[in-house]
Amino acid sequence: MKLSRRALLQASAATATLGGFHLGRGEAQNAEFTYKYAHNLQVTHPVHIRASEAAEKIRQETNGRLVIQIFPSSQLGSDTDMLSQVRSGGIDFFTLSPLILSTLVPNASLNGIGFAFANYDAVWKAMDGELGAYVRGQIGKANLVVMDRIWDNGFRQMTSSKGPINTPDDLKGFKIRVPVSPLWTSMFTAFQSAPASINFADVYTSLQTKIVDGQENPLAIISTAKLYEVQKYCSVTNHMWDGFWFLANRRAWERLPADLREIVAKNLNAAAILQRADVAQLNAGLRADLTAKGMIFNDTKADPFRDALRKAGFYAEWKKKYGDEAWSILEKASGGTLG
Repeated sequence: MKLSRRALLQASAATATLGGFHLGRGEAQNAEFTYKYAHNLQVTHPVHIRASEAAEKIRQETNGRLVIQIFPSSQLGSDTDMLSQVRSGGIDFFTLSPLILSTLVPNASLNGIGFAFANYDAVWKAMDGELGAYVRGQIGKANLVVMDRIWDNGFRQMTSSKGPINTPDDLKGFKIRVPVSPLWTSMFTAFQSAPASINFADVYTSLQTKIVDGQENPLAIISTAKLYEVQKYCSVTNHMWDGFWFLANRRAWERLPADLREIVAKNLNAAAILQRADVAQLNAGLRADLTAKGMIFNDTKADPFRDALRKAGFYAEWKKKYGDEAWSILEKASGGTLG
């Protein structure tokens, strides 16, 4: 099923009205298992839409034995709060960027190294292949369960209230919001920016009050979070690709009988593939949509930014942190373009 851009950008009235308990409130009392799934995205985002569909299929295919209640838009806390909760069992399922997950699993952020992937073909070959398998192995060591297919967050772009970012020089002294992750802070420090680690729930306000001058996110999030209301310029840098691993608390996962685990994994992995297609479709028209809302776009070239990172020692630093095995897998996935 394909979703129109309009459908992806507008939540249904039912979803908006019922909020976190929009699925399974009534059935939860009769379910053998009632699990909580939380994420930090708006109900209009493809992650929420496809996860909602998957939760309903899981309810049907388990004959109501498992009901998954969904809590969107950081209702249960910040990313770091929810990561703690999924570890402790307060939340059963959680989708999180690998780069934020790296605060717990350091090598989870491999895919986010600046300018590692030229396009989506390279991304999916890596994340559905050797690189993804390596990272899932690392996540498993942290006592979390992770689904096989990563969901798409997209290539990240830089936005600003001050002016376009055309070259690395435009980032010098630039106050930019970054997620709570060492890799982001390290990269923008290498560009001589002034990165500020701020949880996503506080991004809009931070931009609105000029605590920071800009931020970086995929177009889908810039749109669904209405960041165009507080940012004038969008520079198409494609500086990182980011996704969402679908995580589960290990104890909650192992409480489920094997047949239910199989149904959950099947549906969540299938939903990830559908969500990837949604984001591709959404991105195809988002630039025009955001331009119509007043954003001014400019295109950039990767080489000057990659050269600046190389000269600042960014790649050498992270090669040392990740280790030779991990870096070798990443280099293979990136086509040997890193320093």
